[in-house]
Amino acid sequence: MARHEPPRRFSWWPARARAAPRQGAAGADWRATVRSRLAIAAVVFALWTAGIEARLLYLQVFRHAELVARARSQQMQTIEPPAERGDIVDRHGRLLAFSVDAESLWADPTRIEDPSLTAARVCEALDSCDASRRRTLEQLMRTRERDGRRVQFVWLERKLSPGEEARIRALGLPGIELLKESRRFYPNRELLAHVLGYVGTDNQGLAGLEATYDSLIRGLPGKVTVQTDAHQRAVFSRVEREPTSGASIELTIDRNLQNIAERELRAGVREHRAAGGTVIVLGASGEILALASYPTFNPNAFARAAAEVRRNRATQEIYEPGSTFKIVTASAALEEHVIEPLDPVDCAPGVIRFGRRVISDVHAYGVLPFREVIAKSSNVGAIRVGQRLGAERLARYIARFGFGRRIGEDFPGETGGIVWSPADLDASALASVSMGYQVGVTPLQMAAAVSTVASGGTLFQPRIVRAIVKDGARTPIEPRTLRRAISPATAAELTTMMEGVVEDGTAKAAQIEGYSVAGKTGTAQKLVNGRYSDTDYNASFVGFFPSRSPALSVVVVIDTPRAKGYYGGSVAAPIFRRIAEASIRYLGIPRNINPPPPVLLARKSADRLATTPVRADLSVRPRDPLRPDQMPDLRGLSAREALRVLTEAGMTAQMTGDGFVVQQSPAAGTPLEPGRVCSVKLDRRPPAGTGVSTP
Repeated sequence: MARHEPPRRFSWWPARARAAPRQGAAGADWRATVRSRLAIAAVVFALWTAGIEARLLYLQVFRHAELVARARSQQMQTIEPPAERGDIVDRHGRLLAFSVDAESLWADPTRIEDPSLTAARVCEALDSCDASRRRTLEQLMRTRERDGRRVQFVWLERKLSPGEEARIRALGLPGIELLKESRRFYPNRELLAHVLGYVGTDNQGLAGLEATYDSLIRGLPGKVTVQTDAHQRAVFSRVEREPTSGASIELTIDRNLQNIAERELRAGVREHRAAGGTVIVLGASGEILALASYPTFNPNAFARAAAEVRRNRATQEIYEPGSTFKIVTASAALEEHVIEPLDPVDCAPGVIRFGRRVISDVHAYGVLPFREVIAKSSNVGAIRVGQRLGAERLARYIARFGFGRRIGEDFPGETGGIVWSPADLDASALASVSMGYQVGVTPLQMAAAVSTVASGGTLFQPRIVRAIVKDGARTPIEPRTLRRAISPATAAELTTMMEGVVEDGTAKAAQIEGYSVAGKTGTAQKLVNGRYSDTDYNASFVGFFPSRSPALSVVVVIDTPRAKGYYGGSVAAPIFRRIAEASIRYLGIPRNINPPPPVLLARKSADRLATTPVRADLSVRPRDPLRPDQMPDLRGLSAREALRVLTEAGMTAQMTGDGFVVQQSPAAGTPLEPGRVCSVKLDRRPPAGTGVSTP
């Protein structure tokens, strides 16, 4: 019979665990193991947390400012859109300089796969690009990082020409982009280049009026804040300040007179194969109507011209004026009553000695009245008068006329010239200064001096800025009187003496039919390597017209003429005459010698003929509308109006006769050719059908 066993009791405790107590000390308590491991993990976690906290403390407290600045530099960009520069216009509002939009070339180096090939193709599209420029472009396109940051913007070329822009766009190269900027443009090219100056790539004036009045013309740039992501893509932008346009400058310059001065100066320099020259035309109260220097340059491409060419001769070149300076000696002598115009001066035997130094006249004169000393430009006679005057008084009048210091305010780099201190004027130096040697002046100073005589003895500060226009408001610049240099009586006496220079003296080539001219010639040897040259001279002429009611004062200085003589009377005086004649026609200045009688008309009454004379109605009949490319109809116009119309059309007038235009060639309606000479015939009786009444 089978043995009955009792049922086993169920227990969840594992058999190995139930048997563990019977194993003794060999089995370690697992709880201790877990506790130790948890303790180690807690310590590691605590140290890790402490390290993070310490790092955060270091970054957020000690390096907070530095990291915030770096974050801003990476995420926030500030762009300053440049302001548009104000215009520069002449006295009649005609544009001389203004700003236009231009494209600039930039690259994203991270998008350029082959910098060498891209640089070569870009270089070919530019107007001028040599091997050095190509290497520079290639280097810029390889610039992927700078200061540890990715570079995604580098300038390649600023302010492209229209042709360059079109060629770059046609390439369509990846990573090569265009950005619109403002570029300065001078529509008349070389006209008035030395006065206007030029502007750099950053829209900042570098020379001339552009530099002098840069703070006014440039305006205030704008400010735009741009926030970017990690890929330098803009995600937010805010305009903090709009750019403010600069002020416009209205000059005293007359563009047509400036064109006349530059044209005749250029022709004169080329005719005499001279090194260069200067012409200044002044109006009333020191207004500069024209200021020309030659050789000249194109301010639209100023970098292509040498620094010597860009120098303004009128204000930056010192020269010894020679006999033109005798008007200062004569003014001082007359004002101090040292001598009168008819007092005799002994110029014999035509030479004067100071030790080993010998000063001579071109021609040997005997005894001459003082006015003839000036008319014949006798060096010996001027020295005799200077000796009577003395060093102290002569130096005082040199200062009164504005020599030895800057006389203008509108010209950067203007020099004050070189004059002697009275204490240093010994007998030989006094003799030299009396005849215009050993004194350094600028053409602008000489222009101011001769204008002082023309204005009756008052020295006005030469000025070229007539008004400032800002936000629609025009602020005129008033004339500034510096001082009274001489009395009106002395100025009148000196004017008579200067008229004699033109009528019977050394400046007969400056005579203008129908007008009285007062002037003075100058011929001065140049210093070459510390010695006066026998071949290099400065030929000059200063004068004003009409002499008894001056409209314009003109100074002409020709540097080192090499052909057809070197005297002021044969080189500079004819240039003065041509400038004066063209200016007279343009401005319509009436002749003061044998002027024509006024045109008189008989007015008809209803019941009888009245004989009351009245002036002719010179109103111009309406012009027939012509296209801008057609020759205008000049018939019936006065000489002045016809000249104005032709000048505006860019043509030169050649007039014969007096009165009204009766014939013209080319005829009205024919194709207009700027620069061509238009022959105009004038007659006292206007042509029929023009609307101008006749007696």
